[in-house]
Amino acid sequence: MNCIDFLLKDHLLRKSDFVIGRTDTLAYSQLICDILKLAEWFRLNVGQGKNVVLIMPNSNDFIICYLAIMKSGNVVVPLNPAIEKDTCERIMQCCDAKYLFASQQLINRIQPTSEYIFNQSDLSTIIASSDEVNWKDSTQDLDDLAQIIFTSGSTAEPKGVMISHRNIIANTRSIVEYLALSQHDTMEVVLPFFYCYGLSLLHTHLKVGGKIVLNNTFIFLSSVISDLIKYKCTGFAGVPSHFQILLRKSKEFKTTDFPDLRYVTQAGGKLHTAFIEEFKKSKSKVDLFVMYGQTEATARLSYLPPLMLDKKMGSIGKGIPDVELRVVNAQGSNVNPDEIGEIIAKGDNVMLGYYKDPEETSQTIKNGWLYTGDMARIDQDGFIFHAARRKEIIKVGGRRVSPKEIEEVIVGLEGVVDCTIEAVADELLGEAIKAIVVVNNETISADDIKRECAMKLSNYKVPQHIVFSDKMQVNAAGKKTK
Repeated sequence: MNCIDFLLKDHLLRKSDFVIGRTDTLAYSQLICDILKLAEWFRLNVGQGKNVVLIMPNSNDFIICYLAIMKSGNVVVPLNPAIEKDTCERIMQCCDAKYLFASQQLINRIQPTSEYIFNQSDLSTIIASSDEVNWKDSTQDLDDLAQIIFTSGSTAEPKGVMISHRNIIANTRSIVEYLALSQHDTMEVVLPFFYCYGLSLLHTHLKVGGKIVLNNTFIFLSSVISDLIKYKCTGFAGVPSHFQILLRKSKEFKTTDFPDLRYVTQAGGKLHTAFIEEFKKSKSKVDLFVMYGQTEATARLSYLPPLMLDKKMGSIGKGIPDVELRVVNAQGSNVNPDEIGEIIAKGDNVMLGYYKDPEETSQTIKNGWLYTGDMARIDQDGFIFHAARRKEIIKVGGRRVSPKEIEEVIVGLEGVVDCTIEAVADELLGEAIKAIVVVNNETISADDIKRECAMKLSNYKVPQHIVFSDKMQVNAAGKKTK
Protein backbone atom coordinates (compact mmCIF):
# COMPACT_ATOMS: atom_id res chain seq x y z
CA MET A 1 0.00 0.00 0.00
CA ASN A 2 1.09 3.59 -0.59
CA CYS A 3 -0.48 6.91 0.42
CA ILE A 4 -2.69 7.06 -2.67
CA ASP A 5 -4.25 3.70 -1.81
CA PHE A 6 -4.90 5.10 1.66
CA LEU A 7 -6.55 8.23 0.24
CA LEU A 8 -8.59 6.70 -2.58
CA LYS A 9 -9.50 3.08 -1.95
CA ASP A 10 -12.57 3.87 0.17
CA HIS A 11 -14.07 5.89 -2.69
CA LEU A 12 -14.06 3.44 -5.60
CA LEU A 13 -17.87 3.41 -5.64
CA ARG A 14 -18.45 7.01 -4.49
CA LYS A 15 -20.76 8.88 -6.85
CA SER A 16 -20.32 12.44 -5.57
CA ASP A 17 -18.01 15.20 -6.79
CA PHE A 18 -14.63 15.93 -5.24
CA VAL A 19 -13.94 19.27 -6.96
CA ILE A 20 -16.76 21.78 -7.30
CA GLY A 21 -16.69 25.46 -8.23
CA ARG A 22 -17.06 28.09 -10.91
CA THR A 23 -14.51 26.66 -13.36
CA ASP A 24 -13.66 23.10 -12.32
CA THR A 25 -15.75 20.11 -11.34
CA LEU A 26 -14.47 16.57 -10.94
CA ALA A 27 -16.33 13.50 -9.74
CA TYR A 28 -14.64 10.88 -7.58
CA SER A 29 -15.32 8.23 -10.22
CA GLN A 30 -13.66 10.28 -12.98
CA LEU A 31 -10.77 11.25 -10.71
CA ILE A 32 -9.96 7.64 -9.85
CA CYS A 33 -10.37 6.48 -13.45
CA ASP A 34 -8.01 9.17 -14.74
CA ILE A 35 -5.45 8.56 -11.99
CA LEU A 36 -5.31 4.84 -12.74
CA LYS A 37 -4.88 5.43 -16.47
CA LEU A 38 -2.14 8.00 -15.98
CA ALA A 39 -0.40 5.94 -13.31
CA GLU A 40 -0.25 2.98 -15.70
CA TRP A 41 1.21 5.25 -18.38
CA PHE A 42 3.89 6.37 -15.90
CA ARG A 43 4.77 2.77 -15.03
CA LEU A 44 5.13 1.83 -18.70
CA ASN A 45 6.91 4.98 -19.92
CA VAL A 46 8.78 6.39 -16.94
CA GLY A 47 9.26 3.35 -14.73
CA GLN A 48 9.23 3.63 -10.95
CA GLY A 49 11.24 5.49 -8.33
CA LYS A 50 11.89 8.43 -10.68
CA ASN A 51 11.52 12.09 -9.74
CA VAL A 52 8.86 13.84 -11.83
CA VAL A 53 8.49 17.63 -11.66
CA LEU A 54 4.98 19.08 -11.66
CA ILE A 55 4.38 22.83 -12.16
CA MET A 56 0.74 23.82 -12.54
CA PRO A 57 -1.72 26.10 -10.76
CA ASN A 58 -4.40 24.47 -8.63
CA SER A 59 -6.63 22.59 -11.06
CA ASN A 60 -8.07 19.20 -11.92
CA ASP A 61 -4.99 18.56 -14.06
CA PHE A 62 -2.67 19.20 -11.11
CA ILE A 63 -4.66 16.91 -8.80
CA ILE A 64 -4.82 14.03 -11.28
CA CYS A 65 -1.14 14.26 -12.23
CA TYR A 66 0.03 14.74 -8.63
CA LEU A 67 -1.83 11.66 -7.38
CA ALA A 68 -1.01 9.52 -10.43
CA ILE A 69 2.74 10.10 -10.10
CA MET A 70 2.72 8.75 -6.54
CA LYS A 71 0.26 5.96 -7.36
CA SER A 72 2.64 4.77 -10.06
CA GLY A 73 5.50 4.40 -7.59
CA ASN A 74 7.30 7.54 -8.71
CA VAL A 75 8.18 10.68 -6.76
CA VAL A 76 6.35 13.96 -7.38
CA VAL A 77 8.20 17.29 -7.12
CA PRO A 78 5.59 20.09 -7.13
CA LEU A 79 7.00 23.57 -7.77
CA ASN A 80 5.68 27.12 -7.73
CA PRO A 81 4.22 28.16 -11.13
CA ALA A 82 5.94 31.53 -10.62
CA ILE A 83 9.34 29.84 -10.53
CA GLU A 84 12.22 31.39 -12.46
CA LYS A 85 13.95 29.49 -15.25
CA ASP A 86 17.33 29.20 -13.49
CA THR A 87 15.75 27.91 -10.28
CA CYS A 88 13.65 25.40 -12.18
CA GLU A 89 16.64 24.10 -14.12
CA ARG A 90 18.74 23.88 -10.95
CA ILE A 91 16.08 21.89 -9.09
CA MET A 92 15.47 19.55 -12.01
CA GLN A 93 19.18 18.91 -12.32
CA CYS A 94 19.46 18.33 -8.56
CA CYS A 95 16.59 15.84 -8.70
CA ASP A 96 17.82 14.10 -11.86
CA ALA A 97 14.34 14.77 -13.23
CA LYS A 98 13.88 14.14 -16.94
CA TYR A 99 10.10 14.48 -16.95
CA LEU A 100 8.33 17.82 -16.55
CA PHE A 101 4.56 18.23 -16.46
CA ALA A 102 3.70 21.92 -16.61
CA SER A 103 1.14 24.46 -17.73
CA GLN A 104 1.63 25.76 -21.25
CA GLN A 105 1.87 29.25 -19.78
CA LEU A 106 4.93 28.24 -17.75
CA ILE A 107 6.48 26.39 -20.68
CA ASN A 108 6.13 29.52 -22.82
CA ARG A 109 7.55 31.73 -20.10
CA ILE A 110 10.68 29.85 -19.02
CA GLN A 111 11.24 27.60 -22.06
CA PRO A 112 12.57 24.65 -20.04
CA THR A 113 15.22 22.37 -21.51
CA SER A 114 13.93 19.15 -19.96
CA GLU A 115 14.19 15.97 -21.97
CA TYR A 116 10.45 15.21 -21.76
CA ILE A 117 7.94 18.07 -21.41
CA PHE A 118 4.16 17.62 -21.20
CA ASN A 119 1.43 20.25 -20.91
CA GLN A 120 -2.26 19.96 -19.94
CA SER A 121 -3.28 18.97 -23.47
CA ASP A 122 -0.74 16.16 -23.45
CA LEU A 123 -2.20 14.92 -20.17
CA SER A 124 -5.70 14.88 -21.63
CA THR A 125 -4.45 13.00 -24.69
CA ILE A 126 -2.68 10.37 -22.60
CA ILE A 127 -5.76 9.78 -20.47
CA ALA A 128 -8.20 9.79 -23.41
CA SER A 129 -6.13 7.29 -25.39
CA SER A 130 -5.58 4.87 -22.48
CA ASP A 131 -7.64 1.79 -21.75
CA GLU A 132 -9.58 1.38 -18.52
CA VAL A 133 -7.39 0.13 -15.66
CA ASN A 134 -8.67 -1.92 -12.73
CA TRP A 135 -7.71 -0.95 -9.20
CA LYS A 136 -4.69 -2.69 -7.72
CA ASP A 137 -3.05 -1.89 -4.39
CA SER A 138 0.52 -0.69 -4.68
CA THR A 139 3.31 -2.89 -3.39
CA GLN A 140 5.49 -0.05 -2.14
CA ASP A 141 6.97 0.20 1.32
CA LEU A 142 5.39 2.98 3.38
CA ASP A 143 8.83 4.48 4.02
CA ASP A 144 9.52 4.88 0.30
CA LEU A 145 9.90 8.45 -0.93
CA ALA A 146 6.58 9.90 -2.17
CA GLN A 147 7.41 13.55 -2.84
CA ILE A 148 10.05 16.23 -2.54
CA ILE A 149 8.74 19.61 -1.40
CA PHE A 150 11.15 22.49 -1.82
CA THR A 151 11.06 25.13 0.86
CA SER A 152 10.45 28.73 -0.11
CA GLY A 153 14.10 29.66 0.27
CA SER A 154 13.32 33.02 1.89
CA THR A 155 16.40 32.82 4.12
CA ALA A 156 18.66 30.52 2.07
CA GLU A 157 18.75 28.26 -0.96
CA PRO A 158 15.59 26.12 -1.23
CA LYS A 159 15.95 22.73 0.43
CA GLY A 160 14.24 19.60 -0.84
CA VAL A 161 12.18 18.08 1.98
CA MET A 162 11.75 14.33 1.44
CA ILE A 163 8.27 13.16 2.40
CA SER A 164 7.40 9.45 2.55
CA HIS A 165 4.08 7.68 2.04
CA ARG A 166 4.01 7.01 5.78
CA ASN A 167 4.49 10.74 6.49
CA ILE A 168 1.47 11.68 4.37
CA ILE A 169 -0.73 8.95 5.88
CA ALA A 170 0.21 9.86 9.45
CA ASN A 171 -0.34 13.61 9.05
CA THR A 172 -3.60 13.11 7.18
CA ARG A 173 -4.97 10.84 9.93
CA SER A 174 -4.01 13.32 12.64
CA ILE A 175 -5.58 16.33 10.92
CA VAL A 176 -8.79 14.48 10.09
CA GLU A 177 -9.08 13.48 13.75
CA TYR A 178 -8.66 16.86 15.43
CA LEU A 179 -10.73 18.75 12.85
CA ALA A 180 -13.40 16.02 12.94
CA LEU A 181 -13.64 16.04 9.14
CA SER A 182 -16.23 13.98 7.28
CA GLN A 183 -17.76 13.51 3.85
CA HIS A 184 -20.04 16.44 4.65
CA ASP A 185 -17.15 18.93 4.68
CA THR A 186 -16.40 21.31 1.81
CA MET A 187 -13.17 23.34 1.88
CA GLU A 188 -12.58 26.64 0.11
CA VAL A 189 -8.99 26.29 -1.17
CA VAL A 190 -7.01 29.49 -1.75
CA LEU A 191 -3.66 27.96 -0.76
CA PRO A 192 -1.49 26.62 -3.61
CA PHE A 193 -0.84 22.89 -3.86
CA PHE A 194 2.93 23.29 -4.18
CA TYR A 195 2.79 24.37 -0.51
CA CYS A 196 2.45 21.65 2.16
CA TYR A 197 -0.45 23.43 3.88
CA GLY A 198 -2.38 23.45 0.61
CA LEU A 199 -1.58 19.79 -0.01
CA SER A 200 -2.88 18.89 3.45
CA LEU A 201 -6.29 20.26 2.43
CA LEU A 202 -6.24 18.06 -0.65
CA HIS A 203 -5.19 14.96 1.30
CA THR A 204 -7.62 15.31 4.19
CA HIS A 205 -10.74 16.05 2.16
CA LEU A 206 -9.91 13.29 -0.29
CA LYS A 207 -9.52 10.83 2.57
CA VAL A 208 -12.93 11.56 4.12
CA GLY A 209 -14.80 11.78 0.82
CA GLY A 210 -15.46 15.50 1.14
CA LYS A 211 -15.33 18.29 -1.43
CA ILE A 212 -13.00 21.16 -2.29
CA VAL A 213 -13.61 24.45 -4.10
CA LEU A 214 -10.59 25.77 -6.01
CA ASN A 215 -10.15 29.55 -5.93
CA ASN A 216 -6.98 30.91 -7.52
CA THR A 217 -8.17 34.53 -7.32
CA PHE A 218 -7.96 35.46 -3.64
CA ILE A 219 -7.00 38.98 -4.70
CA PHE A 220 -10.68 39.37 -5.65
CA LEU A 221 -12.08 39.05 -2.14
CA SER A 222 -15.65 39.04 -3.38
CA SER A 223 -14.99 35.71 -5.13
CA VAL A 224 -14.01 34.10 -1.83
CA ILE A 225 -17.05 35.48 -0.06
CA SER A 226 -19.27 34.29 -2.92
CA ASP A 227 -17.74 30.80 -2.86
CA LEU A 228 -18.25 30.38 0.87
CA ILE A 229 -21.96 31.03 0.42
CA LYS A 230 -22.70 29.52 -3.00
CA TYR A 231 -20.92 26.21 -2.42
CA LYS A 232 -21.91 25.93 1.25
CA CYS A 233 -18.31 25.69 2.38
CA THR A 234 -17.82 24.31 5.87
CA GLY A 235 -14.13 25.19 6.04
CA PHE A 236 -11.61 27.84 5.06
CA ALA A 237 -7.84 27.70 5.51
CA GLY A 238 -5.36 30.54 5.31
CA VAL A 239 -2.03 32.00 6.36
CA PRO A 240 -1.98 35.23 8.41
CA SER A 241 -2.08 37.52 5.38
CA HIS A 242 -5.35 35.97 4.20
CA PHE A 243 -7.07 36.78 7.49
CA GLN A 244 -5.49 40.22 7.76
CA ILE A 245 -6.72 41.15 4.28
CA LEU A 246 -10.21 39.67 4.78
CA LEU A 247 -10.63 41.48 8.09
CA ARG A 248 -9.13 44.87 7.25
CA LYS A 249 -9.38 45.22 3.49
CA SER A 250 -12.96 43.98 3.23
CA LYS A 251 -15.92 45.31 5.21
CA GLU A 252 -18.13 42.74 3.46
CA PHE A 253 -16.39 39.72 5.02
CA LYS A 254 -17.05 40.84 8.58
CA THR A 255 -20.69 41.72 7.93
CA THR A 256 -21.63 38.69 5.82
CA ASP A 257 -23.20 35.64 7.43
CA PHE A 258 -21.82 32.30 6.26
CA PRO A 259 -24.43 29.81 7.50
CA ASP A 260 -22.48 26.68 6.51
CA LEU A 261 -19.02 27.74 7.69
CA ARG A 262 -18.14 25.45 10.59
CA TYR A 263 -14.45 26.25 11.11
CA VAL A 264 -11.38 28.01 9.77
CA THR A 265 -7.75 27.02 10.20
CA GLN A 266 -4.73 29.32 10.36
CA ALA A 267 -1.07 28.36 10.02
CA GLY A 268 1.99 29.55 8.10
CA GLY A 269 3.07 32.09 10.71
CA LYS A 270 1.70 33.90 13.74
CA LEU A 271 -1.68 35.59 13.42
CA HIS A 272 -1.54 38.41 15.94
CA THR A 273 -4.04 38.55 18.79
CA ALA A 274 -5.73 41.69 17.41
CA PHE A 275 -6.81 39.80 14.30
CA ILE A 276 -7.89 36.71 16.24
CA GLU A 277 -10.11 38.83 18.47
CA GLU A 278 -11.48 40.70 15.46
CA PHE A 279 -12.35 37.41 13.73
CA LYS A 280 -14.01 36.01 16.85
CA LYS A 281 -16.09 39.14 17.27
CA SER A 282 -17.41 39.08 13.71
CA LYS A 283 -17.66 35.27 13.35
CA SER A 284 -18.53 34.11 16.86
CA LYS A 285 -20.17 30.87 15.66
CA VAL A 286 -17.16 29.77 13.58
CA ASP A 287 -14.42 27.71 15.23
CA LEU A 288 -10.91 29.09 14.70
CA PHE A 289 -8.08 26.55 14.85
CA VAL A 290 -4.70 28.21 15.37
CA MET A 291 -2.08 25.76 14.12
CA TYR A 292 1.67 25.40 13.73
CA GLY A 293 3.68 23.26 11.37
CA GLN A 294 6.58 22.92 8.97
CA THR A 295 7.19 21.37 5.58
CA GLU A 296 9.62 19.07 7.41
CA ALA A 297 6.62 17.71 9.36
CA THR A 298 4.53 17.07 6.20
CA ALA A 299 2.43 20.06 7.27
CA ARG A 300 1.13 19.99 10.80
CA LEU A 301 2.68 19.77 14.28
CA SER A 302 0.32 21.44 16.75
CA TYR A 303 -3.11 23.01 17.15
CA LEU A 304 -4.99 25.03 19.73
CA PRO A 305 -8.56 23.79 20.31
CA PRO A 306 -11.04 26.64 19.67
CA LEU A 307 -12.50 26.25 23.17
CA MET A 308 -9.06 27.17 24.58
CA LEU A 309 -8.63 30.26 22.41
CA ASP A 310 -9.62 32.79 25.07
CA LYS A 311 -7.77 31.09 27.92
CA LYS A 312 -4.58 30.46 25.92
CA MET A 313 -4.59 33.41 23.52
CA GLY A 314 -1.32 33.54 21.59
CA SER A 315 -0.56 29.85 22.02
CA ILE A 316 0.04 27.38 19.18
CA GLY A 317 -1.44 24.71 21.43
CA LYS A 318 -0.11 21.20 21.89
CA GLY A 319 1.00 18.42 19.57
CA ILE A 320 -1.56 17.00 17.14
CA PRO A 321 -2.64 13.36 17.68
CA ASP A 322 0.34 10.95 17.54
CA VAL A 323 2.92 13.76 17.56
CA GLU A 324 5.09 14.53 20.58
CA LEU A 325 6.36 18.09 21.08
CA ARG A 326 8.96 19.34 23.53
CA VAL A 327 10.62 22.70 24.18
CA VAL A 328 14.29 22.18 25.02
CA ASN A 329 17.38 24.16 25.95
CA ALA A 330 20.78 24.03 24.23
CA GLN A 331 21.61 20.81 26.08
CA GLY A 332 18.45 19.08 24.86
CA SER A 333 16.71 19.11 28.26
CA ASN A 334 13.12 20.27 28.71
CA VAL A 335 12.91 23.92 29.70
CA ASN A 336 11.10 25.04 32.82
CA PRO A 337 7.73 26.80 32.40
CA ASP A 338 8.11 30.24 30.79
CA GLU A 339 11.76 29.69 29.82
CA ILE A 340 12.62 30.07 26.13
CA GLY A 341 13.83 27.03 24.21
CA GLU A 342 13.59 25.33 20.83
CA ILE A 343 10.56 23.32 19.71
CA ILE A 344 11.42 19.73 18.77
CA ALA A 345 9.03 17.09 17.46
CA LYS A 346 8.74 13.35 17.00
CA GLY A 347 6.16 11.38 15.02
CA ASP A 348 5.52 9.44 11.82
CA ASN A 349 4.91 12.76 10.06
CA VAL A 350 8.57 13.86 10.37
CA MET A 351 10.39 13.93 7.03
CA LEU A 352 12.96 11.41 5.84
CA GLY A 353 15.49 14.23 5.52
CA TYR A 354 16.72 16.82 3.03
CA TYR A 355 17.33 15.61 -0.51
CA LYS A 356 21.04 15.02 -1.19
CA ASP A 357 21.96 16.95 1.96
CA PRO A 358 22.97 14.54 4.74
CA GLU A 359 24.83 17.24 6.67
CA GLU A 360 21.79 19.53 6.95
CA THR A 361 19.64 16.48 7.73
CA SER A 362 21.88 15.46 10.62
CA GLN A 363 21.69 18.97 12.06
CA THR A 364 17.90 19.00 11.85
CA ILE A 365 16.98 15.44 12.87
CA LYS A 366 18.78 14.26 16.00
CA ASN A 367 18.00 10.95 17.69
CA GLY A 368 14.68 10.81 15.89
CA TRP A 369 13.66 14.36 16.91
CA LEU A 370 13.00 17.16 14.42
CA TYR A 371 14.70 20.36 15.58
CA THR A 372 12.42 23.03 14.16
CA GLY A 373 14.58 26.12 14.72
CA ASP A 374 11.53 27.82 16.27
CA MET A 375 11.92 29.33 19.72
CA ALA A 376 9.08 29.12 22.22
CA ARG A 377 8.09 28.90 25.85
CA ILE A 378 5.75 26.39 27.48
CA ASP A 379 3.34 27.22 30.29
CA GLN A 380 2.36 25.27 33.41
CA ASP A 381 -0.42 23.50 31.48
CA GLY A 382 1.85 22.34 28.67
CA PHE A 383 0.66 24.85 26.07
CA ILE A 384 3.35 26.20 23.75
CA PHE A 385 3.77 29.89 22.93
CA HIS A 386 5.87 30.63 19.86
CA ALA A 387 8.51 33.32 20.31
CA ALA A 388 10.41 33.59 17.02
CA ARG A 389 12.65 31.78 14.63
CA ARG A 390 16.08 31.41 16.17
CA LYS A 391 17.50 33.71 13.49
CA GLU A 392 14.79 36.37 13.98
CA ILE A 393 15.77 37.40 17.51
CA ILE A 394 17.09 40.99 17.55
CA LYS A 395 19.76 42.02 20.02
CA VAL A 396 19.40 45.66 21.02
CA GLY A 397 22.28 46.77 23.21
CA GLY A 398 22.81 43.15 24.24
CA ARG A 399 19.14 42.61 25.13
CA ARG A 400 17.14 40.01 23.22
CA VAL A 401 13.98 41.25 21.51
CA SER A 402 11.33 39.13 19.79
CA PRO A 403 9.87 40.91 16.73
CA LYS A 404 6.46 39.28 17.34
CA GLU A 405 5.95 41.18 20.59
CA ILE A 406 6.38 44.56 18.88
CA GLU A 407 4.32 43.58 15.83
CA GLU A 408 1.49 42.55 18.17
CA VAL A 409 1.29 46.07 19.61
CA ILE A 410 1.41 47.89 16.27
CA VAL A 411 -1.23 45.78 14.49
CA GLY A 412 -3.54 46.56 17.41
CA LEU A 413 -3.87 50.10 16.04
CA GLU A 414 -7.03 50.60 14.00
CA GLY A 415 -6.24 50.84 10.29
CA VAL A 416 -2.99 48.84 10.43
CA VAL A 417 -3.17 45.85 8.09
CA ASP A 418 0.29 44.46 8.82
CA CYS A 419 3.59 45.16 10.51
CA THR A 420 7.02 43.63 10.04
CA ILE A 421 9.81 44.20 12.54
CA GLU A 422 13.39 43.76 11.40
CA ALA A 423 16.89 44.61 12.58
CA VAL A 424 19.10 47.29 11.05
CA ALA A 425 22.73 47.93 11.87
CA ASP A 426 23.40 50.52 14.58
CA GLU A 427 26.82 51.80 15.67
CA LEU A 428 25.86 52.16 19.35
CA LEU A 429 23.34 49.35 19.92
CA GLY A 430 24.67 46.78 17.47
CA GLU A 431 21.15 46.35 16.10
CA ALA A 432 18.27 48.81 16.03
CA ILE A 433 14.59 48.09 15.40
CA LYS A 434 12.85 49.00 12.17
CA ALA A 435 9.07 48.73 11.67
CA ILE A 436 7.56 48.38 8.19
CA VAL A 437 3.87 49.24 8.54
CA VAL A 438 1.07 48.62 6.04
CA VAL A 439 -1.99 50.82 6.58
CA ASN A 440 -5.45 50.78 5.04
CA ASN A 441 -6.24 54.32 3.93
CA GLU A 442 -5.77 55.59 7.47
CA THR A 443 -3.83 58.60 8.68
CA ILE A 444 -1.32 57.07 11.06
CA SER A 445 1.98 58.79 11.78
CA ALA A 446 5.30 57.45 12.98
CA ASP A 447 4.73 59.36 16.21
CA ASP A 448 1.41 57.55 16.72
CA ILE A 449 3.19 54.23 16.42
CA LYS A 450 6.04 55.18 18.73
CA ARG A 451 3.57 56.53 21.28
CA GLU A 452 1.58 53.27 21.26
CA CYS A 453 4.74 51.19 21.62
CA ALA A 454 6.07 53.37 24.45
CA MET A 455 2.81 52.85 26.36
CA LYS A 456 2.93 49.05 26.11
CA LEU A 457 6.60 48.07 25.73
CA SER A 458 9.93 48.69 27.39
CA ASN A 459 11.82 51.67 25.98
CA TYR A 460 14.44 49.54 24.22
CA LYS A 461 11.67 47.75 22.26
CA VAL A 462 10.27 50.94 20.70
CA PRO A 463 11.22 51.04 16.97
CA GLN A 464 13.79 53.68 16.11
CA HIS A 465 12.91 53.55 12.41
CA ILE A 466 9.39 53.44 10.95
CA VAL A 467 8.62 53.01 7.26
CA PHE A 468 5.15 52.95 5.70
CA SER A 469 4.22 50.66 2.80
CA ASP A 470 1.19 50.38 0.54
CA LYS A 471 0.97 46.59 0.50
CA MET A 472 2.14 43.44 2.21
CA GLN A 473 5.11 41.58 0.73
CA VAL A 474 3.97 37.97 0.39
CA ASN A 475 5.03 34.97 -1.68
CA ALA A 476 2.83 32.80 -3.90
CA ALA A 477 1.57 30.89 -0.85
CA GLY A 478 0.48 34.13 0.83
CA LYS A 479 3.25 33.92 3.44
CA LYS A 480 5.11 37.10 4.30
CA THR A 481 8.51 37.57 2.70
CA LYS A 482 9.21 40.79 4.61
